[in-house]
Amino acid sequence: MAEKIILSSMLIHNEVIEIVFKNLTIESFYFTNHQEIFKSILILYSNNQTVDIIMLTNFLQEKGKINKIGGIKVLVELINQIPNLIYLNEYIKLVKEKFLRRSLIKLAYRLLNSSYISNISLEKILNDLDYEIFNLTNTFQHKKLASSTDLIYNVFLELKQNSINPNLPGLSSGFYSLDSFTQGFQNSDLIIIAGRPSIGKTAFSLSIALNILKGSRLPILIFSLEMSKKQIIYRLLSMETNISQLRLRSGKLYKTDWRKLNKIIKIFSKLPLFIDDTSNLSISEIRSKIKIIVSRYQKIGLVIIDYLQLMQNINSKNENRVQELSQITRSLKNLANDFNVPVIALSQLSRNIEIRNDKKPILSDLRESGSIEQDADLVLMLYKNDTQLSNDFSLSSIKIIDLIIAKQRNGPTGNIKIKFDQIRTKYFDI
Repeated sequence: MAEKIILSSMLIHNEVIEIVFKNLTIESFYFTNHQEIFKSILILYSNNQTVDIIMLTNFLQEKGKINKIGGIKVLVELINQIPNLIYLNEYIKLVKEKFLRRSLIKLAYRLLNSSYISNISLEKILNDLDYEIFNLTNTFQHKKLASSTDLIYNVFLELKQNSINPNLPGLSSGFYSLDSFTQGFQNSDLIIIAGRPSIGKTAFSLSIALNILKGSRLPILIFSLEMSKKQIIYRLLSMETNISQLRLRSGKLYKTDWRKLNKIIKIFSKLPLFIDDTSNLSISEIRSKIKIIVSRYQKIGLVIIDYLQLMQNINSKNENRVQELSQITRSLKNLANDFNVPVIALSQLSRNIEIRNDKKPILSDLRESGSIEQDADLVLMLYKNDTQLSNDFSLSSIKIIDLIIAKQRNGPTGNIKIKFDQIRTKYFDI
């Protein structure tokens, strides 16, 4: 009955069509004839055609589907429903709930069948289950279609808010020269930080993480596939206290060092920073762990993955590493979209750069690049140009690093310069 009332409302009161399309899909309807009617209304409306009993009947007859829906009498019954729009949202909610329950039942049967197959690992079954449930939940949390009215209105409010409070629209990286190019890291962006080994990719990402933590207090989740959690903490302490990692690890600390450490440790203990050093991490595991943080804090500021080439795709059947990496980067982009959070992934550059005369990196130098350039919204490359340094300055622990904005989907590209403290493995603005 609820499905009939919704379809009847769309035929009699065209103003509710947009509302229904935002909340329901073709699969939301249980009866196949109702699915066909809904699909036909969607096509008519999308083509800016009149939606009424006459146009719908004519459309179904032309497509040879009038008998598939049960004949014209079914459409006449819909017109005779005389729906009450006051309860439309309740009917929509009821149809959505019934669809979710049917989907869960189907998922339970698939889970039962796969549980009997011994050559499917338990980890894969649980990860697939988590992924399916997450997708079902998202079906009702995200609007699949948005009208131009809604979009224009939201953009207008954003413009008005920015004019009143002219802050960066994204998360500030803490590097003002970089923020001037990017306007901060935007939600749902996939950001690639690339460079040759020992250039300081991890240090740069940790510098960004600390800046965002101190500026926004939003949770940050770091997946370190190469370094241990303890190594990451030592780096962070060195960066914040300006005490070299060598002295921290050796324990050769002065009284002033201990005062700095006590102060920083108290600050760190209150920051929502989470580090996972699981090796051979998969996208499903990352998704599952992000969900834990989101359920606890309702929002997450940034996800960092160090680094891309160490990730595994457990569902991949491709022997080609480039294709597997393409699947991973696409999954990371989907993850950024699903959680509406910027995701930073570190990436190695090809060794081919070393045999070129001009060693300045370009997009094609992304190692096993796959579709990294295509999926990424922002690609940053770190490059140490020693020829720019004087002999005296090159002996210093402070190096000038070129930060190349090689790609930015919605902004300019270009080069900026930042400083890198090799002893404290810390980046900062010039």
